[in-house]
Amino acid sequence: MHTSVTPAGATIPGARHRTTDVNGTTLHHVTVGTSGDPVLLVHGFPESWWVFHRLIPLLAERHRVVAVDLRGFGDSAVAGADFSSAVAAEDLHALIGALDLGPVHLVGQDIAGGTLYRLAGDHPGDVRSLTAIEMGLAGFGLEGFADVTRGGSWHIGVLAAPGIARLLLTGRERELLGEWAFPSMTVVPGAVDDADVAELARTFARDGGWEGAAGLYRSMLTEGDEFRARAHTPLAIPALAVGGSGGPFTAATLAQVVRGPVRAVELDGVGHHVALEAPDRLAAALLDFLASL
Repeated sequence: MHTSVTPAGATIPGARHRTTDVNGTTLHHVTVGTSGDPVLLVHGFPESWWVFHRLIPLLAERHRVVAVDLRGFGDSAVAGADFSSAVAAEDLHALIGALDLGPVHLVGQDIAGGTLYRLAGDHPGDVRSLTAIEMGLAGFGLEGFADVTRGGSWHIGVLAAPGIARLLLTGRERELLGEWAFPSMTVVPGAVDDADVAELARTFARDGGWEGAAGLYRSMLTEGDEFRARAHTPLAIPALAVGGSGGPFTAATLAQVVRGPVRAVELDGVGHHVALEAPDRLAAALLDFLASL
């Protein structure tokens, strides 16, 4: 069932907000544009569809663009304790079918990597191309970011530990995002403003608002062996890797799981949140890649 809804939070001109019941949950998604090959945008952490709000109008000049809130994020239904990257991939597969989108140009970033990798591998008919932005995969080095003894981040363990995020982060959403997460991972001054922080904090402040992120990080810490085994059968799709502060990490990851050459673009002077920090440059790279197909 598809339902048009009034935006619960921020929006952009021309955006159509809808919810769709799929795979036992309800996903919120935003569509801009009515023609051209469909592009499905999938956020990471600590994010929602809103992180693409500057990018979407640039892509929609040539494409039908759909930006989704994963289960447990944004204005989609809250996730349960069994949420994982595998569940998220099946959610997206069901959404692509329900909206009659496929095959899509799949664009995702950050911790959404496991979800995108599963979707492209398990449902190849859904995906025409894969673009990874500042993205890694378990089994190919991503777990290293959980090792605080070697420069990894504390938040991964906090989110992955059952119930700890609810205990420690509830009521501190705006401070966490505005004083730690975005300042520590962005480079371009003013790229993330108070309105951005307020919109993202609004959704994490829901009862159970951290459970989506918790499920994806728990998956990251357990699916490495599975992903290395999957890589013996590489994905046979065109791929673009976009790096910001992570440099060549995304391209090196994709090269190990995709058959054939991976187009790589590194954006100098940009941090981790590329779509917020350099939407024009990201759009140019994406549109050039998609046009080449």
